[in-house]
Amino acid sequence: MRGLFTLLLVSGMAFGQVADSPRPDANALVIPAGSKVPLSLAQAISTKNAREGDAVYAQTVFPFVLNDRILIPAGTYIQGKISHTEPAGRSKKRAEILIHFTTLIFPSGYTVMLPASVENTPGADNKGVKDSEGTIQQDKDTSQRVEDAAKDAAVAGTVGSIGGVAAGGLTGARIGGGIGLAAGVAYALLKHGPELKLDVGTSIEMEIQRDITVDGSRIQVAKAGS
Repeated sequence: MRGLFTLLLVSGMAFGQVADSPRPDANALVIPAGSKVPLSLAQAISTKNAREGDAVYAQTVFPFVLNDRILIPAGTYIQGKISHTEPAGRSKKRAEILIHFTTLIFPSGYTVMLPASVENTPGADNKGVKDSEGTIQQDKDTSQRVEDAAKDAAVAGTVGSIGGVAAGGLTGARIGGGIGLAAGVAYALLKHGPELKLDVGTSIEMEIQRDITVDGSRIQVAKAGS
C-alpha cells in the first residue's frame, strides 16, 4: 500500500512539472545571424566632417521575409553610429569610415536593439567594403593622380621655361622647365586624395551579426494607401 502511495505521489509530481513547464512563445521570431537587409541612407555622410559617435540614419527599402513571414517590413527605421572615420591623406592614404547599426524601429514604434554592420555598398560609386568589420573605403584614384600630375607638370614646366628664358636664355629655359616639371609631378602625387562621400539615398546592404529575436505580434506592416 505504501509503495502504491509513493508511486502515485511521484507520478503526480512529474505531471505537475510537465504542466508547469513554459510553452514556446508562438510570437517569438528569430532573424538569423548573417541575414542581409537592403537600406537607403537618410542623411549624407562625408569623411571631411564626420566624427566618431555621430548618428547614422537609414531605412529599409524592401521587406525581409523568412518562412513566408515578414520579419522586417519595408520602411523600418535603422539607427546606427560612426565608430571610426579616417579623412583622405597624402599619397596612398585613402579615406574610410566604419558604421555600426544598433537599433531597429518598426512602423508600429516597436524597437529592437541589434548588432549589425555594412556588408556592401552597391549604390556608392568608387567605394567598397575592405574588411569583415564593414569599413567602407574610398577606391584608389591612381589614374586621376597620374592625369593631374601630367597637367600640373605641363603647366609648371611651361612656367619654369619662361622663367628660365628670362634668367639665362635657352639653357635657363631647359633647367627651369625641368624643375617646373618635377615640381608639378610632386605636387599632384602628394596632394590629398578625394574624401569619401555617401549621399542621401545611397544603397547600403546591412548584415545582422547575431540572432535577433523579435515579437511577431508587434511587427506592424503598413497597408497600401494608409
